Amino acid sequence: MAEKIIMMASQRPAPPAIPAILEAPTGLLSDQLARPLHDLRISVTDRCNFRCVYCMPKAVFDNDYQYLPHTSLLTFEEITRLAKTFIAHGVEKIRLTGGEPLLRKNLERLVAMLAELKTIHGKPLDLTLTTNASLLARKAQSLKDAGLQRITVSLDALDNATFQRMNDVDFSVDDVLRGIDAAHQAGLGPIKINMVVKAGMNDQEILPMARHFRHTPYILRFIEYMDVGASNGWKMDEVIPSSEVVRRIHAEMPLAPLDANYTGETAARWRYADGGGEIGLISSVTQAFCSDCSRARLSTEGKLYTCLFASSGHDLRALLRDGRSDEEISTVLAHLWRARGDRYSELRTNNTDGLQRSANKVEMSYIGG
Repeated sequence: MAEKIIMMASQRPAPPAIPAILEAPTGLLSDQLARPLHDLRISVTDRCNFRCVYCMPKAVFDNDYQYLPHTSLLTFEEITRLAKTFIAHGVEKIRLTGGEPLLRKNLERLVAMLAELKTIHGKPLDLTLTTNASLLARKAQSLKDAGLQRITVSLDALDNATFQRMNDVDFSVDDVLRGIDAAHQAGLGPIKINMVVKAGMNDQEILPMARHFRHTPYILRFIEYMDVGASNGWKMDEVIPSSEVVRRIHAEMPLAPLDANYTGETAARWRYADGGGEIGLISSVTQAFCSDCSRARLSTEGKLYTCLFASSGHDLRALLRDGRSDEEISTVLAHLWRARGDRYSELRTNNTDGLQRSANKVEMSYIGG
């Protein structure tokens, strides 16, 4: 029914009436697997200045690749309006993503608009951003001043040659590290460092990364190479299981498990036994966490995706630009979430080859990680 309303919104010049059967829900939501709506990830651009092999490989995202025109992107006002609707249904954390979000012009203005929002409990919104740090050194302080609280940086190696093979644009590790330091000085912490581990390409960097970020204010997280989208040529034998990452680090720097900070946290936490800080392991491939997933994703052009591995989204922009009321949009959102039954990673565990052949999944650069 919600899909029908969205389709109607895009076809009619005037907003049609919401059928009476769709009573406007209020408050917290749960999906078909009793998972709440808690986190919202908003992609603010589909563009990126890196060509990471696991996300936007040059073979696909070349000079002829057609990005979305600016008129297709949600405006900051549209993003904020939708954010308010999500917050009214329980969202407490918003993460800005891309593409590379710092490429979106005047992003600080959107940050300031979102920073004014409060959760349904009256608490400040947890407002974060994920970046490749290419522009972070010059933007960290302005983002903090606008109201951004925390930041996550993607860094896949410390060895410069390896890192440049991963990002495929010859961007240097030193520039990323300068961005991280600038973010720390600005107070955008605790800062998390995400390393996607791909067998045969950068797995030799696991220990150097662990050594470098141990005894620092930063939290290093290792992410299993995932089959997001359809362009990165993912193969199961290129996945380094998180258990192997822990084994390698523990052999040199003993680790002990930590409890999750909250239900639905994506990373399993481990601490260094000597008090040198903690690391995280995100294991979507080998230890699926679908049962606790509380994340919704809003694409650059306003489509709602209820799973990172989804093949299609639901067009909320059509409702915004067709003059629908906040109550009508809230109703559609509630019914979409209540119908949600996604558990791709759990299904992949049982049928990896079958899903890979049949799935036409949305690209990560379009909806963020």
